[in-house]
Amino acid sequence: MVRSVLSQTLRAFAAGGFALVAGLSGAGVGSAHAEPGSLVGSWSGSGSIAFASGSKERARCRAHFAKTGASSYAMSATCATSSAKVDQSATLYRTGANSYSGSFFNQQYNTGGSIRITVSGRTQRVRLSGEAGTAFFSLRKL
Repeated sequence: MVRSVLSQTLRAFAAGGFALVAGLSGAGVGSAHAEPGSLVGSWSGSGSIAFASGSKERARCRAHFAKTGASSYAMSATCATSSAKVDQSATLYRTGANSYSGSFFNQQYNTGGSIRITVSGRTQRVRLSGEAGTAFFSLRKL
């Protein structure tokens, strides 16, 4: 029973949109210099996940973003709640002066969803959406 609940929590945690630590290690992703108002660099913060079941959990996340093209970015992230820890990746595209959108993927649970980010100075607001729920985070640039 406990194993089933933990497995269900981890699956929902991943599908709910936990996309956000650190250390992009993908080939072809160089260490780009940070641009004002851009995603490039390391970020950390907290937020919450709202599961489709109605339950909610607080979470802490760390994320690293690197520029991969003229308007594209790669993200590597780790988030944790009191009951689980999840690693994910995302591909994002600049959609406005300070806004980005794309998709995330969690290899551990073979699931993904959409991600939207708005950057304001050294703060970003993140919204993730997946089949099992949604997540909202506020991250600060390290």
